[in-house]
Amino acid sequence: MLLSVVGRPLNSLRVSGALTKATVAMADALAKIPDVEIDPEGTFKYILVRVKVKDGDVHKDIVRGTKSAEYHNHIFEKVSPAMEALGMECKCLGGGKIEHKSQEKKLRVFGESTAFGKADHSVSVEKLKSAYSNYEITWSDDKK
Repeated sequence: MLLSVVGRPLNSLRVSGALTKATVAMADALAKIPDVEIDPEGTFKYILVRVKVKDGDVHKDIVRGTKSAEYHNHIFEKVSPAMEALGMECKCLGGGKIEHKSQEKKLRVFGESTAFGKADHSVSVEKLKSAYSNYEITWSDDKK
């Protein structure tokens, strides 16, 4: 039996077979989007983004961060069209900064975005832990 992302058996939903297949395909496409994409070293801006299947309820949160972004919205301006191309829509939940020390295997999440407000750093850290399980990862509401 197939389960949907929300845990209900897909065959219990009263929809046509074609719609069920489309729903499964979109949930599968969503699952393939990496939870985390950040620069390998340095201190940089990051955003927490909710990616959602267009016209659906299935969603997940992702972390994106890079030194190349002067402002948080520069990251979102790259993420949003890429997600739309996959049939998704996205919303920025907030931002901050990440300090990535790869030699020491440490990540620190802090700060906020002027444009988007402060991301829930605890959510961002859980995402980072899934991608960097052998790292020490901390967060704070400090601005620096």
